[in-house]
Amino acid sequence: MKNKVLTLLTASLLFTSTVAQQAYEPTQDNLKTRKEFQDDKFGIFIHYGIYSMLGDGEWVLHTWNLKHKEYAKLAGGFCPSKFNAAEWVAAIKASGAKYICFTTRHHDGFSMFDSQYSNYNIVKSTPFNRDIVKELTDECHKQNIKVHFYYSHLDWGRDDYPLGRTGGNTGRKLQENWDSYYRFMNNQLTELLTHYGPVRAIWFDGWWDQDQKPGFDWHLPQQYAMIHKLQPACLIGNNHHQLPYSGEDIQIFERDLPGENTFGLSGQAIGHLPLETCETMNTSWGYKITDNNYKSTEALIRLLVKAAGKDANLLLNIGPQPDGCIPDASIERLKYIGEWLKTNGETIYGTRGGVVPPRDWGVTTQKDDKIYVHILDWKDKGLFLPITDIKIKKACLFKNKKNISFSQNKQGLFLQLPEVPTGVDYIVELQW
Repeated sequence: MKNKVLTLLTASLLFTSTVAQQAYEPTQDNLKTRKEFQDDKFGIFIHYGIYSMLGDGEWVLHTWNLKHKEYAKLAGGFCPSKFNAAEWVAAIKASGAKYICFTTRHHDGFSMFDSQYSNYNIVKSTPFNRDIVKELTDECHKQNIKVHFYYSHLDWGRDDYPLGRTGGNTGRKLQENWDSYYRFMNNQLTELLTHYGPVRAIWFDGWWDQDQKPGFDWHLPQQYAMIHKLQPACLIGNNHHQLPYSGEDIQIFERDLPGENTFGLSGQAIGHLPLETCETMNTSWGYKITDNNYKSTEALIRLLVKAAGKDANLLLNIGPQPDGCIPDASIERLKYIGEWLKTNGETIYGTRGGVVPPRDWGVTTQKDDKIYVHILDWKDKGLFLPITDIKIKKACLFKNKKNISFSQNKQGLFLQLPEVPTGVDYIVELQW
């Protein structure tokens, strides 16, 4: 198998050397995947690794100023005995999510899959001795959940990774060798794209670690070309907090909806690619034992609705416990969202941002000849919508299809609601 991987990698690198400088032209399969991705609207992020054992998030190696060699000893005790891929995927599927994005390797450098290019992985370094990525992806394919892989561009443990602005106190014997580190990453990415079946997206993170070195070159065009050669339909996103680069297929926003920047990470302009916002259920990505500050189910549903109204997907995070169980608080929220989507999913799945841009009162989504007005915060029975170019034929409450009165003129559409809107999301359906 190793010879096969090396052959694939060599062929891929030869290919990328000739196309890296060419403008990226996605294949028809890739464009089809982009549309499918936009239609899905809802995915689940999973941050899980040996950092989960310390119960203080996925950055603990950096935030605690730990020495990497000592931190790495955690692997010897990592045994998530209650991990059950079928239960994970079933719970996520019940939430209405259409895809999973799993952290195959985070900034601590520990691989959650069986890699031939590093013994620092879940199969070779832990008593668990099982490939979680393999079990999870097999179950996703079985239950018809799409697979996305998170992969860190930076590494706080490897000596050959050039020193960036994070992870500087981990005790590495710095022997910076970009060519060596770049080959290592591409070898692992080749494994992920050849051993685990169809992968719908690679979700990169860590570009920002070298943002204080203006001349630093990640060689992204070559890496992106290699990925697209191995799986042409695979989408590439990079959480670099910039406008997308050539070769990328989706644009990522962290902890804010497109156009917002309350966390200081998403001030970039909105490009032309499919959009995705990632957000936590509580305040942490990886498991944090003291973090019980979970967002309410109502707030999470409204976040999903607002994302759809901005023509974006929501990638909602869970951080499994060290034993491999998903926290009860997360399970409860997954169930609630799933029940809501069973009733209201028509107004979310397959839609695009509506003709009326987001307002303080809510958002609109649109599909075919229908516009869905999602009223999230409005204390009046009358609502004006500046819809002038489309002639509305019918207006009704989505929940029971009862017609409601409306009038339309050259200024727009005025809805006469039967009541002051209440609930998580008061939805009016317009047909034109």
